[in-house]
Amino acid sequence: MMKEILAQTKARMEKSVEDFKHTLTSIRTGRASVGLIDHLRVDYYGTPTPLNQLASLAVPEPTSITVQPWDISQLGAIEKCIRSSDLGLNPVNDGKIIRVPIPPLTEERRRELAKHLHKILEDHRTAIRNIRRDENERVKKALKDKTISEDDEKKTLDEIQKVTNQFIEKLEGVGKGKEKEIMEV
Repeated sequence: MMKEILAQTKARMEKSVEDFKHTLTSIRTGRASVGLIDHLRVDYYGTPTPLNQLASLAVPEPTSITVQPWDISQLGAIEKCIRSSDLGLNPVNDGKIIRVPIPPLTEERRRELAKHLHKILEDHRTAIRNIRRDENERVKKALKDKTISEDDEKKTLDEIQKVTNQFIEKLEGVGKGKEKEIMEV
């Protein structure tokens, strides 16, 4: 029972860390990355569709992204979507392909992005703590139902806390790396 609870706890916390890493790909740094815009949703005949399902995205050079839609009639909608996103990008449409130059970040914008990063980090820390709370309740319920002993309860709660600390450290390490990347000129 203890091993099963710990395995589920680790699996759920790992998902939270992976979600954090995925979310960080949409935060802009000084260099181009398709992860910056691939999550944008374009209105495709009335249906919000992820950009990476409507077009081929590429990074031909470190300061630009190219978007080549499979359906040329969607060029305008894709351009509008990129322009209206909160990324501060200004796409250029040449009739066949959209080029998205990635301008260098200002000091003020870097600070804003770092604040945004810290908010996302705190949300994911909270998610991990919520997982810990849920699993602790399961352990206490198992003790109440007399399926585990008090010693097992204590050991399991301690292990859950250790796992929680490990995953929060993992999140903070990833967050520090991204912050360093953002603040790098």
